[in-house]
Amino acid sequence: MLKEFKEFAVRGNVVDMAVGIIIGAAFGKIVESLVKDMIMPPVGLLLGKVDFSNLFAVLREGAQAGPYLSVEAARKAGAVTFNYGLFINTVIGFVIVAFAVFLLIRAINRLKVQEEAKPAATPPEEIILLREIRDSLKKP
Repeated sequence: MLKEFKEFAVRGNVVDMAVGIIIGAAFGKIVESLVKDMIMPPVGLLLGKVDFSNLFAVLREGAQAGPYLSVEAARKAGAVTFNYGLFINTVIGFVIVAFAVFLLIRAINRLKVQEEAKPAATPPEEIILLREIRDSLKKP
């Protein structure tokens, strides 16, 4: 059983998948920072808000009455909030990741098409000559 597990674990597809998951997790953190730290502040300024992550609606007041200046302040007070700003941030992050994956797949597909479109390599002149000799010897 240990031998079978070792064969499974070191199989190419499993190793490739593990590398993909690790790279994907790191890429996710980069995209999260890109959205949170680079894209959302200018978008928020354009819409008159400083930060989408603090857009929320209070569903039920907490132990300490509002108004709450941030989601974190509402949580500390025990309020129940509807955090639509965090959802907007997540959707924008998803769109950016999906677009990046689209561009990557598009580039890979273009490389594949270019590779397929390349003409077949012509054989060396000696091979052509040997084929001609072979073909002439086959004729009666």
